[in-house]
Amino acid sequence: MSSAPPIDAPRAPKPEDPYRLGHRAGGHGHGHGHGGHEATGHGEGGPASKWTITAFGFWIFLLSDIVMFSAFFAAYAVLAQSTAGGPTGRELFDLKGVAIETACLLASSFTCGLGSIATYKKNVLWTEIWLLVTGLLGFAFVALEFHEFAHMIAEGAGPQRSGFLSAFFALVGCHGLHVSVGLLWLGTMMAQVWIKGFRPPILRRLLCFNLFWHALDIIWVGVFTIVYLIGSGV
Repeated sequence: MSSAPPIDAPRAPKPEDPYRLGHRAGGHGHGHGHGGHEATGHGEGGPASKWTITAFGFWIFLLSDIVMFSAFFAAYAVLAQSTAGGPTGRELFDLKGVAIETACLLASSFTCGLGSIATYKKNVLWTEIWLLVTGLLGFAFVALEFHEFAHMIAEGAGPQRSGFLSAFFALVGCHGLHVSVGLLWLGTMMAQVWIKGFRPPILRRLLCFNLFWHALDIIWVGVFTIVYLIGSGV
């Protein structure tokens, strides 16, 4: 009588990989996904990876930030005509200067994307170069915006002059503050990449920074269109 062929026992997941499909603490549950893929949710597939948790949490932060900017946009839309006899946007805005600001910020979004590609290829030098260029373009944007604010205040068109100017300084100034914080974050990331290299926590922080920076560029497109172009009667 021929004996039945032995049945291969299922291989146990490696202990150093807690996110393999089907691995659960205290048990040997089987996942419902395709074999070999990392689990992406809770339940029988195991807990979510740190990449998933970080990206999901940061998207929630970005959405809350967008809600805040939406409130500033709404306030500006309501107060755009409340000049109280003071200067209007058509009299104050220098579209050529604002166009240069916009070009700097949009170019920084492009160089930030090139930095992401260098990070994906694990190239420290080019990652640092593109982050530096991104930071310089962002700094030029903040410097031009500060010059614009100083010039308006010197002409007596400060935020206390009218409801229109209060809404303008609140919206545009809040965006400029976000860019300034982003520059501090960028400098910190450059130092960490240079000293520690591409460790997983640093890669996750770079991912969050890229999302943050691109979101600021998208918001600025709205500011440029609604505040400056429409406000100037273009």
